[in-house]
Amino acid sequence: MNGEERRALIIERLTSATAPISARYLAEEFSVTRQIIVADIALLRAAGQQILASSAGYSLSCTDGLIKRIVVKHDKTQVLDEFYAVVDNGARVIDVIIEHPMYGKISVDLNVSSRYDAEEFVRKSSQTNSSPLSLLTEGVHVHTITVKDEKSYERIIEKLSALNILIETT
Repeated sequence: MNGEERRALIIERLTSATAPISARYLAEEFSVTRQIIVADIALLRAAGQQILASSAGYSLSCTDGLIKRIVVKHDKTQVLDEFYAVVDNGARVIDVIIEHPMYGKISVDLNVSSRYDAEEFVRKSSQTNSSPLSLLTEGVHVHTITVKDEKSYERIIEKLSALNILIETT
């Protein structure tokens, strides 16, 4: 199988998947290295495929509903509260973006769509003794979220405001 055929099959797998698929799993399935899969994903993204990467693996970006951005500020003790405010109202946190004074815009895919995903993010952060990216900017960061409708979005904004972490919406 050549690279083009493998990439077509990767898209096929991601399209039919109900959960993210790890690079290791794809590598085993196609009898290639994990690095080859990572390179394939990069090529697919360059070709316009909306592939999200998270700690759980790769998935296709779902754009059903509205895409919004929220600007928030909090410390690492409020990460779960923030995620819960979003996912409990039927939305998904696609990414986190910071504006670093030296490096400029830094964006990382998160793909958090449930309390389980949120708790896994915090657990892995704790296990690896890692800090959230937002701590580089004193807690200020942006999330791109997908949400099914305006009512759900309004509930998210209301909850984030009540938590006193919402700065603005875009």
